[in-house]
Amino acid sequence: MCPRCVGNDWPREITGGDPLATPFLQHFDEAGWSRDGVDAVVCTHLHVDHVGWNTMLENGKWVPTFPKARDLIGRQEYEFWRTYDDEAQRTMLGDSIKPIFDAGLVQLVEPDHVISPEIRLTPFIGRTPGHVSVMIESEDECAVITGDMTHHPCQLAHPDWMFGDSDPEAAVLTRLRPFAEWADQPILVIGTHFAAPAAGHVVRDAAAFRFAV
Repeated sequence: MCPRCVGNDWPREITGGDPLATPFLQHFDEAGWSRDGVDAVVCTHLHVDHVGWNTMLENGKWVPTFPKARDLIGRQEYEFWRTYDDEAQRTMLGDSIKPIFDAGLVQLVEPDHVISPEIRLTPFIGRTPGHVSVMIESEDECAVITGDMTHHPCQLAHPDWMFGDSDPEAAVLTRLRPFAEWADQPILVIGTHFAAPAAGHVVRDAAAFRFAV
């Protein structure tokens, strides 16, 4: 679980039914950002622990946390989940996704969407039907924000280890290909679910890989 992205005030099953009260927005301000200063929000996929801060509770109503941002959601991902027969997922869509649609902030995008000359999405299907990661390239440097294509550094050595992947076979291939491409390259890999330090590099380790920080 990534509690930072569950958001506050949600009585989610993933948090044991108790709402969180994290200082996320306070830390956001302390880092020199403002809610109005965010112009794009990327949802790598639509799991409850990745969309919670799309909205926040204000005067008893769920409102967009970043009211001036484009919320980029994969078209394929959204089309799959909006008809998924699961009560918890429908609840999440209603309070974390619907308010940003109602506010006109959502942009449904393709899995290879280019956000800017430096930032683009890349599809890593398997964890969910429309999962994407975020590639960042600038001044001859490169980084990737994994999302859920991998959950733990142990999966570099064991890419066949599963964590609730919707398509296990595709998920294994999804991990193997980029691990091989990133290995021993100057590509900073930022593991969304990795414990700190969450940023490092993929290196070859005999027939498999490991995470070096």
